[in-house]
Amino acid sequence: METDHIIESILFASGDPFPIERLMGLLDLSREEVEAAAQRLGDGYAFEHRGIRLLRLEDSLQLASAPENGDLVRRALDTRKPARLSPAALEVLAIAAYFQPVTRTYIEQIRGVDSSYTVGLLVDKGFLEPCGRLDAPGRPMQFRTTAAFLRTFGLRSLEELPAFEGAESEEAPDAQLLMEGLAEVRD
Repeated sequence: METDHIIESILFASGDPFPIERLMGLLDLSREEVEAAAQRLGDGYAFEHRGIRLLRLEDSLQLASAPENGDLVRRALDTRKPARLSPAALEVLAIAAYFQPVTRTYIEQIRGVDSSYTVGLLVDKGFLEPCGRLDAPGRPMQFRTTAAFLRTFGLRSLEELPAFEGAESEEAPDAQLLMEGLAEVRD
């Protein structure tokens, strides 16, 4: 269909996650029509074993290279393999993913250690982003995970995270249990 080709062109040219709402407005299509076209494109790439995949990240779409070609693509583009995340970074990401939006103070309360450096590092790497301020004394900055986080962990949305027992509890969650849940997704 012509719509499929237009969406494919837009996603290819964008390179970044492209909001479905924006595609709807540009092409005067319903959400169902855009999602059906995305499904056809994604199925076609997978069925034909193409070198690209269509990713759905929350309410956005993005074209990306096939994961099985990652090492060769990195070598061709002369880029390094992304550095592994430290246990501290994984803890902070797990807390943010399960309880976002979160403040640095909340993260530190769960971890029991200063997390300023780790939060800053994850913001610099694009895994966390500021998302406003808490309506409390001092108006602390709140953080949430990003599309880069979803891509890295192979998630379409946060709903795909494994269930965390104790999420409804009034007590501070155990950072180790959160990290195990995030590690389960990564493996």
